[in-house]
Amino acid sequence: MSKLVRVFSGIQPTGVPQLGNYLGSLKNWVSMQNSGQYGELFYSVVDLHALTVPRDPRVLRQETMEMAAAIIACGVDPKHSVLFRQSAIPAHTQLLWTLGCITPVGWLNRMTQWKSKLQSQNEAANLNAQAAQGLLTGLLTYPVLMAADILLYRATHIPVGEDQVQHLEFARDLALHFNKIYGQKMFPPPQSILTPSKRIMSLKDPLRKMSKSDPNEMSRISLSDSDDEIRRKIKRAPTDSIAGITYDPKERPGVANLVGIYAALSDVNDPAEAARSMESMNNAQLKNAVADAAVQTLGPIRDEMHRLLGDRAYLERVLCENEVKARSVAEESWREIAQCAGLVSI
Repeated sequence: MSKLVRVFSGIQPTGVPQLGNYLGSLKNWVSMQNSGQYGELFYSVVDLHALTVPRDPRVLRQETMEMAAAIIACGVDPKHSVLFRQSAIPAHTQLLWTLGCITPVGWLNRMTQWKSKLQSQNEAANLNAQAAQGLLTGLLTYPVLMAADILLYRATHIPVGEDQVQHLEFARDLALHFNKIYGQKMFPPPQSILTPSKRIMSLKDPLRKMSKSDPNEMSRISLSDSDDEIRRKIKRAPTDSIAGITYDPKERPGVANLVGIYAALSDVNDPAEAARSMESMNNAQLKNAVADAAVQTLGPIRDEMHRLLGDRAYLERVLCENEVKARSVAEESWREIAQCAGLVSI
């Protein structure tokens, strides 16, 4: 792939990531970095996005640092990828406003995330519905900030899962819309890098996605879990009474989830292939195999993450150095955008 390729991806600061975050995002970040196929990689802890839900400032700062430490511990090298905190770069919000002023409200009202929030209020998905009155503006304009994140760096390629395709399409549409309004090819329409979809389900309810918001700690594996905690959680995961191991998410969701986790940790692209290699195992043997793979992969990450969090001065210095790099690119880009839009371009 051409060295002119520039990748952007972000992750919210939810503190120490859980297994689904690692397999769904962070592992892909490391793979892209190590592949040598991409010219420039910008990875951001998107703390501005976290404000769509009111947060305790001290907790947000702490969880931002925990996420940064986890990203580095997973293998993202700040010497080869630009790792930065979103709020350290003021141009993100400058471009947010500029793009927001040309964004039709109808575009935002069609976004699945916004409609799902309205539907959760048991009202029709309409901006003027009563349900919308209690929702925060940040939830509505979230896609514009996400587009600003991408377009500020003139990113050409964005790693996305299936559930993020609509947001990338929104960013593409907004890039073309801006270019048309101002008569300049300011933004390249970003292309998707469809990453392998690794939907990791809860270890307590395999019909629900693994989530840090689940109040049951046994439902997820955190990257900070000890080896014993990892083994205990996997051991207690639900399975079924059917003999042998097969991959059938519909009929055997518990077993399928464990097979999927094993396949993802073992770099086996097809969970069905992983199941065939374990078809003669019983459920206890499957759980032992999954636990071994998890401990082998996550143990070194956990230890490095703890080391980094024990040296906050080093972690802060690494982030600040990378933020100088990100700011240089962002400010140069913003000057051109501001000039194009008739704003002060200092």
